[in-house]
Amino acid sequence: MEHLVHSAWSMIPFGLMLLAIAIGPLVAEHWWEDNKHKLTVALLLGIPTAICLILGGMVHELEHQLFGDYIPFIILLLALYVITGGIHLAGDIKAKPWVNTTFLALGWVLASIMGTTGAAMLLIRPLLTTNQQREHKVHTVLFFIALVANCGGLLTPLGDPPLFMLFLRGAEFTWFLSLLPQWLFAGAVLLIIYFALDTYYYKKEHWTAISADHREHKPLCLKGGINLLYLLCVVLAVAFVNVGMIPAMGEPGAPLWLQYLREIILLSLTFISIYTTKRKERYELNHFSWSPIVEVAVLFLGIFTTMTPALAYLSDNAAALGLNQTWHFYYLTGALSSFLDNTPTAVAFHSVAAGLTPDQMAAFGGNLVAGVPEVLLQAICLGAVFFGSMTYIGNGPNFMVKAIAEESGIKMPSFFGYMFRFSLIVLLPVYILVQLIFL
Repeated sequence: MEHLVHSAWSMIPFGLMLLAIAIGPLVAEHWWEDNKHKLTVALLLGIPTAICLILGGMVHELEHQLFGDYIPFIILLLALYVITGGIHLAGDIKAKPWVNTTFLALGWVLASIMGTTGAAMLLIRPLLTTNQQREHKVHTVLFFIALVANCGGLLTPLGDPPLFMLFLRGAEFTWFLSLLPQWLFAGAVLLIIYFALDTYYYKKEHWTAISADHREHKPLCLKGGINLLYLLCVVLAVAFVNVGMIPAMGEPGAPLWLQYLREIILLSLTFISIYTTKRKERYELNHFSWSPIVEVAVLFLGIFTTMTPALAYLSDNAAALGLNQTWHFYYLTGALSSFLDNTPTAVAFHSVAAGLTPDQMAAFGGNLVAGVPEVLLQAICLGAVFFGSMTYIGNGPNFMVKAIAEESGIKMPSFFGYMFRFSLIVLLPVYILVQLIFL
């Protein structure tokens, strides 16, 4: 059994788990929608893996994945999801190109503060309401997915789940600000392209649509603003309540409440948000549902369990994989993040980078962050966050934005239509430029 958990065969459950997540919505949409079925898949793959790990002497590794990674990960997502779900922005302003661009720019900035999911859910409905009178608006949703649901969340561990996992592995909260040049470049280029494209489409709008847009005007209105304070508290908790700031949290024998002090604070903020936000604002205006966070909890229970032997194998065999260029990590992380979930992809390539020999690491420079050469960590972060926008399934918020747009009567491109009409011709060239300029 020990030989099995240290062999390439141990990666099969992890691969099947990711494959199920990628293919499930495409080939069995209605069956896959039921979280009970997702739980079944997670348990069918996770329980045998856990048994093999226990029998193979990897109990400590399994405990670390579940208690050191999974619990902090899901509690942070829960806090962000619930708190941002209590903030409602409504209104219908003139859908001019500069207004739409401002919407996208605001979401792009907010994504690093409140998470890509939070920013997307806050802004997508008022943006769609603002553009409801316009005929040409599909492109606005596509750029919204790229900028708000993905690229914007690069600057903090709160921005996108893969970054939080790398934060847990040793990257300091403020280190992610070192990605500011890449964030600015990609965001600015996409916003410029969008503004030019929306200006073109605005000139093609029929005069009746423009007239209706100017006539049906409602000022923006924010409700549930107290949750902005709770959100600030989440940011402060992640930034300052950790082993780096409070070493006693990581000492052997530390009491359980101290080990999970950050998670206790986040759960407290979650419950406070629930009880201080009006039900109408959360459930009626925001159409809040517990199903998405339950889905994430179920799927990632399976991911974190099956990922344990896979990470060990990748780390042990990293030197033989032939990844000796920064762009290797960028494009491979990006390619897998496009079709699989970007969180386990980022963690997997961090394990590969951590498993390189000292000589191999030295070739990338001597500065290590989270146990890997800094330039490789940058490449992994950029690949995971940016390329999550290449398909609808690359990052969780993508499908949510698409679904809300379709509920509003917008005919969104198909899975492959999204790629061939947008991501391959607009996003990929920008991401290639990021690599050529910065990596």
